[in-house]
Amino acid sequence: MLAVPAFGALVAEPLFVMADSAIVGHLGTAQLAGLGIASALLTTAVSVFVFLAYATTAAVARRVGAGDLQAAIRQGMDGIWLALLLGAAVIAVVLPTAPGLVGLFGASDTAAPYAITYLRISALGIPAMLVVLAATGVLRGLQDTRTPLYVAVAGFIANAVLNVVLVYGAGLGIAGSAWGTVIAQCGMAAVYLAVVLRGARRHGASLRPDAAGIKASAQAGVPLLVRTLSLRAILMIATAVAARLGDADIAAHQIILSLWSLLAFALDAIAIAGQAIIGRCLGAGDAQGAREACRRMVEWGVAVGIALGVLVVLARPVFLPLFTSDSAVKDAALPALVLVALSQPICGVVFVLDGVLMGAGDGPYLAGAMLLTLAVFTPAALLVPVLGGGLTALWATMTLMMSVRMLTLWLRSRSGNWIVTGATR
Repeated sequence: MLAVPAFGALVAEPLFVMADSAIVGHLGTAQLAGLGIASALLTTAVSVFVFLAYATTAAVARRVGAGDLQAAIRQGMDGIWLALLLGAAVIAVVLPTAPGLVGLFGASDTAAPYAITYLRISALGIPAMLVVLAATGVLRGLQDTRTPLYVAVAGFIANAVLNVVLVYGAGLGIAGSAWGTVIAQCGMAAVYLAVVLRGARRHGASLRPDAAGIKASAQAGVPLLVRTLSLRAILMIATAVAARLGDADIAAHQIILSLWSLLAFALDAIAIAGQAIIGRCLGAGDAQGAREACRRMVEWGVAVGIALGVLVVLARPVFLPLFTSDSAVKDAALPALVLVALSQPICGVVFVLDGVLMGAGDGPYLAGAMLLTLAVFTPAALLVPVLGGGLTALWATMTLMMSVRMLTLWLRSRSGNWIVTGATR
């Protein structure tokens, strides 16, 4: 009941970029290239702060389990205030540095102005995007994943309509696409705030910013920030290595990575359910319930992973032609896709245990484990072109990376050291 709506909300978010790309693409190649660069920067900036959702989910769920809904919502408000502060800081950095950031991507003289325009306008919506993350965490902690689904779907529809109206109807071009996204994100944030504020009034929770609470939210998020940055570094290294293998390999890598990311959404939905359920159990002092929930969700992770792996193998002949007609790209991708399929049960365990430990507030261990994984993956990946390996060898190192993550998370789950009961960790 928690995972399926969570999956829908997760899938709805990338559709924002897809809708923008489809609409802006008809303006011209330079505009689409500019959108691609700006979107990459915005996606990175927002994904770095995904801890606003993860840390808030765990903290709120614990207090729900302890039966203190007032404190749960108060904790959620601290996360929302932190999101607003971080959003303001990001705007202050992005607006003056937009040309330099776009320049780092080596944008052409024709694409750069469009990228700068889109980036500067869209940056104004970053506080709303971060509020959406934090408020989503609040609702997940309250065991509600349906509301985020409804808001995400409504936001996607509003974004698509606004883009068409502003880009073509108002003739604003790429600026219209940026403004459409900003308005849609602000609308989503407003809906979330209305839901949270209604809950705060119902349970008598204070809405004023609390310095101690905001500081605590930030401290809980730091280890998860380290974890996220380490994971982003792994993906960037993999892409950089693929680029050194040749045009066919980097093209195939991007296709496979897009599929891998889509499969991750399905598994991450179970992890989100894990965050909410584990936090609630530990907050209620139910250590045994937390262990049993962990075991059951690992079983779900393995089962879904096996199903996804079989689906990848069966869909290979249909999937690849959707992205390319180049036989060299297909030849590079086919064996690597087999590795992706075989690794899905491993991914299932990793995503679930990641969610379990997040729900338990075990951020410092997750940060350390991801840094260890990065240390193992980096030399293995960098050796691929040195030893004459191809894309299949690179994805073998990605499988190694997930295996290391599974080992570190499994050892932690077996130890039981993550089980700390009470309204706070």
